[in-house]
Amino acid sequence: MRESSGGEGLRLPDDQGLAHVVDEGARLTPDRPLFSRQVEGGWQDITCREVAEDVRRVGRSLIEAGVRRGDRVAVLGNTCYEWVLADFAVLSIGAITVPIYPTASEEQVRHIITDSGATWCFAETTDQRQDLVRIGGDAWRVWEFADLADWRTHEASDGVLDERRAQVRAENLATIVYTSGTTGMPKGCMLTHRNMFAASAASVEHLGEAWRSNGGEQASTLLVLPLSHIFGRTILGACLYAGTRTGLLPGFPALLGAFGSFRPSLMGLVPYALEKIRKAARQMGVDPAAERVAIEAGRARFDGVPIPAELREEFDRFDSTVFATLREGLGGRWTHVISGGASLDETTALFFRGIGVNVLGAYGLTEAATAVTINPLEDNRINSSGRPVPGVTVRLSEEDEVLVRGLNVTPGYWPGAAEGDPLAVHDPASDWFPTGDLGRLDEDGYLYITGRRKEILVTSSGKNISPTPLEDRVRLHPLVSNCIVVGDDRPFASALITVDPVAVGKWAADNGVDLQTPGWAGDPGLVAELRSAVDEANALVSRAESIREFRVLETDFTLDAGHLTPSMKLRRKVIERDHVEVIESMYSK
Repeated sequence: MRESSGGEGLRLPDDQGLAHVVDEGARLTPDRPLFSRQVEGGWQDITCREVAEDVRRVGRSLIEAGVRRGDRVAVLGNTCYEWVLADFAVLSIGAITVPIYPTASEEQVRHIITDSGATWCFAETTDQRQDLVRIGGDAWRVWEFADLADWRTHEASDGVLDERRAQVRAENLATIVYTSGTTGMPKGCMLTHRNMFAASAASVEHLGEAWRSNGGEQASTLLVLPLSHIFGRTILGACLYAGTRTGLLPGFPALLGAFGSFRPSLMGLVPYALEKIRKAARQMGVDPAAERVAIEAGRARFDGVPIPAELREEFDRFDSTVFATLREGLGGRWTHVISGGASLDETTALFFRGIGVNVLGAYGLTEAATAVTINPLEDNRINSSGRPVPGVTVRLSEEDEVLVRGLNVTPGYWPGAAEGDPLAVHDPASDWFPTGDLGRLDEDGYLYITGRRKEILVTSSGKNISPTPLEDRVRLHPLVSNCIVVGDDRPFASALITVDPVAVGKWAADNGVDLQTPGWAGDPGLVAELRSAVDEANALVSRAESIREFRVLETDFTLDAGHLTPSMKLRRKVIERDHVEVIESMYSK
C-alpha cells in the first residue's frame, strides 16, 4: 500500500477561532471541571464557565493594553493554567501566540523575538521577565503570569471585546512554533486556528470515548508536556474539545507524585517519560521476574491472543499483587497512553500493555500540529505509528518518504505569509507536505517509520536537536579535526571528537603526553581542553539540546573508511556503526 487515509476530518467553521471551543464548553457544561491545579492538600478545579470568564477577562485587558489583531505575543514558561489562559486570551482577540521554551538559550530567545517580530510577552517568573526585558529592550512589553490574576481594573468593554472576537477567522494564523532546522537556528512553523482545531478534534474522534469517560466517570489526564511543544498544545486542545478534566503540571518530575491523587485515565507522553515510569516501577516492587511476565503478557495482548497457558498462573499471581499495587500507585484508572515525539522501545510498550495500560504509538510533527497517525484502541499494533487520523492522508513517495496532506498541515514557515500580512495564509489541504521521514504502510494502512532523511536528531524525550551547529562550533577549536553529535532515540545528545594530528602533536609535546601510549585520547588534560570547545557549542542552545557527554577518538574520520562523502560530509550511519561501543559507553552510566 502506498497511501492511507483517515477519512473526512472536522473543519472549524470559517467564522470561528479556537476560543469558540472554550465558549462551547461553558455553554454546554458550565459546571464541569475542565482544569485542575495542585494546591496545598490536593487539587483545585476550574470549571468550563470559569475558564471562559478568565479568557474574556484577560482578552479585555490585552485589548486595553494595545495588543492588536496580528500582533505576535510570546509566552515563556512551564505548563500551568496561566500559560493556557494567556494563550487562549491572545488567540481570542486575533493575536498570535509565539511559545518559547523556558530552557531556551539567550541566543535562541533573541532569534525568536527578532524573527517573529513579537512585541509583547508573558513570562512565568520575575527572573524570566527581567531576562526578557534585557534581551528585547524597549521594543516590547513583558508581563508575568502572576499579573493575570490582577487584570480586572484596566479592561476594554465587553462590546469592544466581542467586536474583536467576531473578526477572528479559522484561516487566521494562530501560532508560530519554532522548531529546530538544519541551518541551526529554529524555524517558525505557522499554524492556523483551523490547523490546530483539526489536529485536536481528529485525535479525539480517532479514539472516541477514551477522551470523554472512563468507567462512567469523567475522563482525566495529567498534562506534563511543555506547552511550548506542539504535542502539548494539541493534547490541550483535545482535552478542551472533549471536556477531559486536565491536571496541569510543570514537568515530568512532578508526575509520579501526582498520579495517586489525580487518578488520570488517559495520558499523552513522550517515550522518555514512559521509560522513567517503568524504571520507577522497579522501585515499587516490580522485580525482573514480574517485568518478564508483564512483557510476555503484553505481547499476547498486542497479538490479540489469550495469555499463554504456561504463563497464566504466574501472570495471575503477579497481577493480583505486584501489578495491582503498581496500578493503584498510578492512580488506579490509567488505561491508555498516546506515545509520540520519538520512537518507543518495544519492551516498554509491552510492559505497560501487560500491566493494563494500552500504549498507542503515534506519529506527528510540528508542521502537522502533531497529529498524523495514532493507533486505534482496539486494533493497536506494536512498533506501528497507527492509522491516519480523520482529515489526514499519508502517502509514500518513490523513495518511501512519508508525505502528509490534511486540514492540520502548516501553510508554511514564517515569514512566508502573503504580502507580509500574518493573517493572510493559504489553505494547504490539497498540498503534500514532505516530512523527511521514511516509512512503510502495511496492507491495513498502518504506518511504520523506518528512518529519517533529515539529520535532525530526536531524543527519547521528543526534543529536536540540530547537530550541525554544535558540530561546527566544536570544530572551531584548534585541536579538533572533526565532530559528530549523536542522540537519536537516546536520553540526550553526546559527541565523538577527533583531533588534528599536527595540532595535538604540539599540544602533547608541550604537556608531556606520549601519543604512542594506548589510551592517550582519554588524557584528563586533553579532555579538559576539549571540554571548553563543547562548552562553547552548548552556549548556542538550551540544556535539552546540549552535548552532555563526549569521547575523544584516536583516529580521524576518513574517506577511505567510508566515514566521509566526497564533499567531506559526515556519513552518520557508518560512523555510528563503526563506533557503537564507544557511543554505548556514554549512555551506560
